[in-house]
Amino acid sequence: MKFALECGARWAGGSGETPPEPLDAAIVFAPVGALVVDALKNTRKGGRVICGGIHMSDIPSFPYALLWGERRIESVANLTRADGERFMALAGRIALKTSVKPYPLERANDALADLRAGRLEGAAVLTPRLP
Repeated sequence: MKFALECGARWAGGSGETPPEPLDAAIVFAPVGALVVDALKNTRKGGRVICGGIHMSDIPSFPYALLWGERRIESVANLTRADGERFMALAGRIALKTSVKPYPLERANDALADLRAGRLEGAAVLTPRLP
């Protein structure tokens, strides 16, 4: 049963497999709540886990550390596996392009000003000051 897709390079694997690197996002199609915890374990900080099934068993208890770092769990109403397969096929045929403009943390106000003035296309990302 396949459960994950990384936003940069694509990866799909079985529920017991570990991706080669942390995922940007994981999509859980199976109705097994425990897979949400596995997906969180394999998702980078700031990533998200999408629950794509119409029904799912309970998500078992898990340590807060798996959510820490602004990981998110989200659900999608009324998504079937066939919907997911059609989406993945489409995503493989089109060139998705993202636009990201990094701002050093000390320039956060500049990022907000660019957003307000309409000078920003895509996403502004605040980057920490490295030691």
